[in-house]
Amino acid sequence: MYRICHRNFTLLRPKSRGEIRLVSADPADRPVIDPQFFDDDDDLEVLKHGFKEARRLIYSPEFDPYRGVEVLPGPDVKDEEELSHWIRETAVTIFHPVGTCRMGTDDGAVVDPELRVRGIDGLRVVDASVMPTLVGGNTNAPTIMIAEKAADMIRTAD
Repeated sequence: MYRICHRNFTLLRPKSRGEIRLVSADPADRPVIDPQFFDDDDDLEVLKHGFKEARRLIYSPEFDPYRGVEVLPGPDVKDEEELSHWIRETAVTIFHPVGTCRMGTDDGAVVDPELRVRGIDGLRVVDASVMPTLVGGNTNAPTIMIAEKAADMIRTAD
């Protein structure tokens, strides 16, 4: 038996953008986090393509000796609507959110290239939230690099 699942293929560069909203001025109130998965239709199309490729590969003759029976989503899931429904119901995130305080020089950037929060003296953001876009791998090493660079900038600041 085998199953094809969302973990066999990944949407590395989603176009959908979530949001984090404050509920009030009280810092004890938890913010509202809405990832807005599949807000952009292209994201679903990319995952459907990934699923179809995974299925095409597993049904190739080379896998005949190993394949077994498809369990998830099951061989009956064939048309676009069923596939879309299955992906929407089973997809999960790999939890590498970035960009909530993105770095840049445009008016939409929260921090400048030296990680200083625009409009607030003496405050920097030093974590994955400053990444303008998601890296093509785990965010741990790039975040360490951001922290190392920030430490260097703080040490040399006048």
